[in-house]
Amino acid sequence: MKADKRLKVSLVGAGPGSEDLITVRGLRLLKSADVILYDALVSKELLSQVDDSIPKIYVGKRCTQHSFKQNDINILIVENAFKYGHLVRLKGGDPFVFGRAHEEIEYVESFGIPVSVVPGISSALSVPASQGIPMTRRGVSSSFWVMTATKRDGSFSEDLKYASQSSATMVVLMGVRKLQEIADEVSKYRSFETPIAVIQNGTLQNECCAVSTLGAIDMYSNTIDISKPGIIVIGNVVAEHPSFFEEEVQRVLHSSL
Repeated sequence: MKADKRLKVSLVGAGPGSEDLITVRGLRLLKSADVILYDALVSKELLSQVDDSIPKIYVGKRCTQHSFKQNDINILIVENAFKYGHLVRLKGGDPFVFGRAHEEIEYVESFGIPVSVVPGISSALSVPASQGIPMTRRGVSSSFWVMTATKRDGSFSEDLKYASQSSATMVVLMGVRKLQEIADEVSKYRSFETPIAVIQNGTLQNECCAVSTLGAIDMYSNTIDISKPGIIVIGNVVAEHPSFFEEEVQRVLHSSL
């Protein structure tokens, strides 16, 4: 085993997208790295803040593109830590929100390599906030659920059903490709008039947001790029979005034609 005082791994949350939303500690560690392994949702602008001489290895996983298996990523982390010294594993959002960070920590520590974690700003909270959509509001919603749309076998998560039966704000990650199916499922338990928002490219300059209701979200199918990730927010708090009522008027007018 390499006896090197720099031999260590830092799991760093890159934040929701914009390069200036990484934490101060995260940026400091990033700039001190000997090698960086980064995910698909990490911005090029953030990586450009690191010296060009530092190796940057892409290990992103995207549903429509070639992706690395988790076991392969685990091996790459260990191999490059021994090779270079201080490895920063840069993960989009927060490492512990659907980031499989614990699997990487267990594997790395089994080789005697110390691991530290720097939390990141989760896109589940910050991206809706960037659109003026709160997770909670007094008299509207007192709680929120964050969930993935489907399980490994492609079926809906049971949490989607349970959350739909509550009054909580629902935040669905990795569900844009099944947007209409999700709306149909939630509509079994909530009104067709329940507000819904789909946000893509969150916190970036090209951020876009479609606001509608469960019963009318199909009208926006042509404006949502299902090949790109996004965040779905369902609940009455979406009515706080500045354009919701303007869009609602347009939906009413359209339905009366």
